[in-house]
Amino acid sequence: MSSPLGVDQRFLDAYRIRKTDEYSSVFAFRRAFKGRYVVVHYRPNELETARLGVVVAKKLAKRANLRNLVKRIVREQFRKIRHALAPHDLVVRLNAPVGQATRAMINEDVARQLERFRRS
Repeated sequence: MSSPLGVDQRFLDAYRIRKTDEYSSVFAFRRAFKGRYVVVHYRPNELETARLGVVVAKKLAKRANLRNLVKRIVREQFRKIRHALAPHDLVVRLNAPVGQATRAMINEDVARQLERFRRS
């Protein structure tokens, strides 16, 4: 599944952060970009590509379908720009309630923070 430009945009297991200690090491590095709804924590890795982890607390998104929506939005935005990112581990964490937010507002905030990271 390559894009028309020949860039692989799949979201493979190799692009995911799964282990607790991997999440902990990203948080311990203490570098982040903060947006209206999300914070993008990051840390360099020794791999050839960027990896993503997503944290959505029940306290900020009460319903499971809303938590899943936020995770889908984050994964999709990451999938689109992963090829342009430096090899870092990224953890996108929800940091504000999204009950009244629209899908477009969440999408825009995630895209803006990932773009800020890409440019830095």
